[in-house]
Amino acid sequence: MLRRTLFFGNNYHLSTLNHQLKAASKEDGEIKSIPIEDIGYIVFEHPQITFTQSVIRLLAENNTAVIFCDEKFHPSSMLLHLDTNYVQTERFKLQIAASEPLKKQLWKQTIQAKIQNQALLLKKIRQNPTPLLTKRRMVKSGDISNEEAKAARIYWKLLMGDEFIRERFGAAPNAALNYGYAILRAAVARALAASGLLATLGIHHRNKYNSFCLADDIMEPYRPFVDEIVYEMQEQGYNTEVLGKEEKAALLKVLTVDTFFEKEVSPLQIALLKTTNSLVKCFKQEQRQLLYPNLK
Repeated sequence: MLRRTLFFGNNYHLSTLNHQLKAASKEDGEIKSIPIEDIGYIVFEHPQITFTQSVIRLLAENNTAVIFCDEKFHPSSMLLHLDTNYVQTERFKLQIAASEPLKKQLWKQTIQAKIQNQALLLKKIRQNPTPLLTKRRMVKSGDISNEEAKAARIYWKLLMGDEFIRERFGAAPNAALNYGYAILRAAVARALAASGLLATLGIHHRNKYNSFCLADDIMEPYRPFVDEIVYEMQEQGYNTEVLGKEEKAALLKVLTVDTFFEKEVSPLQIALLKTTNSLVKCFKQEQRQLLYPNLK
């Protein structure tokens, strides 16, 4: 089922009644009611939003990804339920026991899928994808030659221009990319939890200060879906440096964009579940290939 994404940029008080989320505006008193089972993602931006404890409990039980923003209105933390799959203990054990050769092969597939989607985006905007497709063919187990970074240097110049440098605190459109990636990361973490996997244990990322290493791994081939939205925002004259509500609303749409598998089309949030469920099957040695969608 396709879940709704809610964005709270104004001051509300949230409570629950009969498994409905009740949002009461502190400015005009207007009350809105939304079935909790329909909510997949919530972004809390306004610093004075308040809510009852039952809101957080029921959202967690529904495996809703709750995203909190910092004082600069950028996504900074997530709340996820710890018990979302009835066999997650078994799957945690499989995840922990995964061999290094398996994880290196899965990382190879992940990087190949990322570069493939980058190439497809370049082709879509009438740039030459051939250099990236060449890099894709050169990816080895574990990407030991770091073809991901080599492809990225080519990709960003073709997508955003020769002057663009992709960095966290860089010039536009870095702020828009950061915001979109933060939303994507939350969606990946939610899908991993739903599949009974632990987002902390990555197949490649291993930073001891990172609680979402596996989410950072799995989101890589999905980044170009954010990149496409940001590219289109720039083409349409959006402000990609100082993000307003209109810009954030455009970026939140990444969760519902179409993704393309071999025989079907799926919204991105459904595609993530296909990917994370395929990862479970790889850990169980039921299949060897991670299932990632294409961008078209």
